[in-house]
Parts: sequence; structure tokens; C-alpha cells
Amino acid sequence: MKIEGLNIHPLKSGRAIPVESATVRLDGLAGDRRFMIVEPDGRFITQRELQALARVEATAVGESLHLEMEGRQLFASFEPEDRIDVTIWDSPVNAAVADEAVNETLSDWFARPVKLVHMDVLAVRAEGEDWAGSPAPVGFADGFPVLVTTTGSLADLNRTLAAKGQEPVGMDRFRTNILVTCDDPWAEDFWEAIEINGIVFDFVKPCARCIMTTQDQMTGERIGGNPIQGLAEKRMSADRRVPGVLFGWNAVPRSEGEIRLGDEVRVTKTRAERWPMKVRA
Repeated sequence: MKIEGLNIHPLKSGRAIPVESATVRLDGLAGDRRFMIVEPDGRFITQRELQALARVEATAVGESLHLEMEGRQLFASFEPEDRIDVTIWDSPVNAAVADEAVNETLSDWFARPVKLVHMDVLAVRAEGEDWAGSPAPVGFADGFPVLVTTTGSLADLNRTLAAKGQEPVGMDRFRTNILVTCDDPWAEDFWEAIEINGIVFDFVKPCARCIMTTQDQMTGERIGGNPIQGLAEKRMSADRRVPGVLFGWNAVPRSEGEIRLGDEVRVTKTRAERWPMKVRA
């Protein structure tokens, strides 16, 4: 097995950026989900409620951010002393905030009041103790540092969608970090740990999927095949701890280093049983 795809998402819920190589840090791939759009009170905003985020291309320039949306461009920098408290789900973070001019421009772009924040070196967040054994450092991702998916599982999902008369979907719908070539659908359910270029990634929790998977990742429109309907056929979790349909696994890197497209992926530890799924009548 090898790495088929690598992606970072500089702006949470913004467009993915495919990369040929990535620096793995304990809190995820360098540059992944380090910036975020929030409500004026600091609550995080994603494509779930603001579909237009899919049309934003963000590029980090050091500790600053260049944003482009439908021909409009904006450059945001951050001062360490300018900070606000923000939340991702129930997780609080004290983050750097862009200046008022930047926030006013973004509010105009999205036709609603928003602010742009940055997970800078002063921001600290650690999550997932119940799953990872100890709190895992993480940026603005929903809960864990890295998301891993496989080609075989996407192919199986698309076969299900085809049987339902729906269009196939791309892996971009699932906003993965590391895509692994694996012909065996859902084999990752049995992986407890993988190793890539000497870096161990513990698979700690399956990823429950939401309405974002139904949205085109270039336009934000809810069009094309519906992964939620496809996954509901055989990927509905039977464990109350992670309700809903599942695709991909949340992983925690246990060391740091570099990974590249084509790197070998080796399963180093397996679990005896697959995550329990509901059986449709």
C-alpha cells in the first residue's frame, strides 16, 4: 500500500490543497486547518452552515493568510496580542484574530458578520483523551490531528451509489489528509496503527460523516451523488459513542517527520473486530 493523495486545508472548511509532501507534526500535517472563520462570539463556522466556504482558496504565507474567492482577494496578517476566545464544538481555544478591516471585508464576502482567526504558536488545544489514551494536540480540525481514507472504500461507496442510480463522488467530499491505496474496501476498520516513513499513526476513532459530504467542494452546492445515502446501506454505526454513517479514520501521529506521495504504508497493528455496523432490514 502507498500514499495516493496528500491534502492540507489551511482554512477550516475552505478548499483543499493537494501537496506532494507534508511535514507531520504531533498536531497534524503542517499548515492544515490553522485558520478558521468564526461567528462574532467566537463559535466556529463550517460549510455545514456556510456553503460558500467551499469557494474560498486559502494559502498560508508564513503566519499570514492569502484568501481568494471568485476573483476577490484579501491578505490577512495577525498580531499575537490581538486575540479572542473561540470554540470548535465544545473545545475552547484562545486564538489570534485578524484586524477589523479584514473581518469587515470577509463579512461582506459572506453577507453575514464573521471574523478570521489563526491557531498561532500561542494557541493551545488538545482533545480526544478518551480515544487516544492522552489528550492529542490538534489545530482547528473537528477533533483529531489527521484523517486517513482508502481508495478501496471510496470505490465500494461509489458502487453502492451507482446501484442507487446516483453519480459517483470524489474523495474531496471527505476532506481527507492521507489517502491510501488499498483494494480491500473498509480494511481500515481493522487497522489499529500504520507506519509511514518511520512515523506511526494510531487509528483512534472512526469518522462520522455529515451533510458536508453532499456538497460539491468547488461550489458548495448540494449536488451529485449523496454519500450519506450510500453509506447508510452498510456503514451506519451501531456504537452509540459514534453515531451516524462512517467513512475514514481519525488518526494521531506519535512522532514527527516527512511523508510524500508514493511512500509505503505499512499496517503495524490490527484490531480483532471491525467497528460494529447496523444491518439494514
